Amino acid sequence: MIIWIASYPKSGNTWLRSLLASYYYSKNGEFDFKLLEKIKQFPKVEDFINDPDDYPTLESTSKNWISKQMEINNDQKIKFLKTHNAICNINGNSFTDAKNSLGGIYIVRDPRNIITSIANHYQININEALEFMNNERRYLYQKIGTRFLAFSPLFSWSKHVESWTSCKLFPVLVVRYEDLHSATFQTFQKVINFIKDISKTHISFDREKAKRSINSCDFDKLKNLEKKEGFKEAMIKKDKSGTISFFNLGQDNDYRKLLNTKILEKINNLYKDKLFELNYEKRN
Repeated sequence: MIIWIASYPKSGNTWLRSLLASYYYSKNGEFDFKLLEKIKQFPKVEDFINDPDDYPTLESTSKNWISKQMEINNDQKIKFLKTHNAICNINGNSFTDAKNSLGGIYIVRDPRNIITSIANHYQININEALEFMNNERRYLYQKIGTRFLAFSPLFSWSKHVESWTSCKLFPVLVVRYEDLHSATFQTFQKVINFIKDISKTHISFDREKAKRSINSCDFDKLKNLEKKEGFKEAMIKKDKSGTISFFNLGQDNDYRKLLNTKILEKINNLYKDKLFELNYEKRN
């Protein structure tokens, strides 16, 4: 059965994935990028590339979302999968179901800080990043030849958040990126205990290993590791001269310092309800 590590892009998914990989798949809690292979992404090109289907349209692969998850679950073992998919239905095809999914951990982040990361990652300006986040038809995909593979609908940021936080198919733990940052140990312990509960395991939380995992996945260490080894999930620069730094600003990504008043007002108005709902703003 699948436990989803889900988020809108640039919301902290890779950090939590790193923490979980070092905690569950290393002997001593030490992290390296190879451990991320233990928590693969879905959907990805490799899931569909060997199929006989031509996959001629963007949505083509959606008809096989469930069947591919059934294949993944053939061994009847619990595994983590990373996804940026919204929980949705495309042309009558559901992204997932209760038969294949044991639960989900959804990482949400203040959209006023996501926007600068989106702009950097996709090499667009702030206004284009806001358009990206507010586009009800936004999606990710990869195209190999004439075949559309790894189609991943995002929708708008608000709809993406709503799709996961209101999910009734299986239990979903909502984790704020900011809480993972300010109270890392306590929040990570909450995640591990959630996994323990839904998987019905009796393995106690390992405090010391969790501390080592947190230490080895410190932002500056991940940033230095990327500089030293590269990171294959980093975007290639438009001029092909290298890659965009994936671990970019860290704690310095503060909308109060980076966004001008005009764009901040737009975001606050667009996402007013969600900012209150997620406790990023307090009602008077």
